[in-house]
Amino acid sequence: MFVVTGATGNVGRSLVQALAATGVRVTATSRGISDADVPEGVGYARADLADPESLRPVFDGADALFLQNGGPGAHLLSPRDILDVAKAGGVGRVVLLSSQGVATRPGSASHGETGRSIEDAVRESGLAWTILRPGGFDSNAYAWAESVRARRTVAAPFADIGLPTVDPDDIAEVAAVTLREDGHAGRIYELTGPALNTPRRQAEAIADVLGEPVRFIEQTREEARAQMLRFMPEPVVETTLAILGEPTPAERRISPDAERILGRAPGAFADWARRHIAAFR
Repeated sequence: MFVVTGATGNVGRSLVQALAATGVRVTATSRGISDADVPEGVGYARADLADPESLRPVFDGADALFLQNGGPGAHLLSPRDILDVAKAGGVGRVVLLSSQGVATRPGSASHGETGRSIEDAVRESGLAWTILRPGGFDSNAYAWAESVRARRTVAAPFADIGLPTVDPDDIAEVAAVTLREDGHAGRIYELTGPALNTPRRQAEAIADVLGEPVRFIEQTREEARAQMLRFMPEPVVETTLAILGEPTPAERRISPDAERILGRAPGAFADWARRHIAAFR
């Protein structure tokens, strides 16, 4: 049995579908999961990563675990406790969804330090482990959905600075392979898309799929900061703006890892936009 935490998120939801399609037994879990969140025939359980004991019945009889680190600014209260409960339930393999920032922003409390502590817990767990370190997600473009629907505009800073954002479905497919197949224990994979995407080009890709013009408005750093502070803690905002505006060479590098594992090139941002254009109509 495969346990997927964060099963209602961008990656977790797709991973549950990918695993279920292979015929393996899957248990999807998150705090507020319901029948509507899982494919027919897939088991689910409400549990909270902040309460490792709530996961004990979920892990009973499980073979492998997909664990999410919660994203920048979030943290697992007891990653070692979670892993101990997983081992007690029979889990022998864990795949951790971490972040590229663990390597590229090691001094950042929001991106590097917390993520490193979770990775360390996984490496020291005694389980067969694999760590996935994606960069920015294509699905971050959902932040523009309301303005595209209402005004056909996209507002973002650093209009022409590109990053190799990755499709969450490709992350999920890599996770499915590393959960099911041998040969990935002790490996860290950096996951990116196939090309550098600038905010201006992403807006153009959305416009192309819509078949209507979308006006791009370049924000100043301060305008973007003020907007982000409405829903993100300040340390996360500062590091995010640094990545978007002054990315390191490592953050702009296009990794071959996804293609090596999947046997195909990862999807382009335009492909993601075509599949999710309903959110922007």
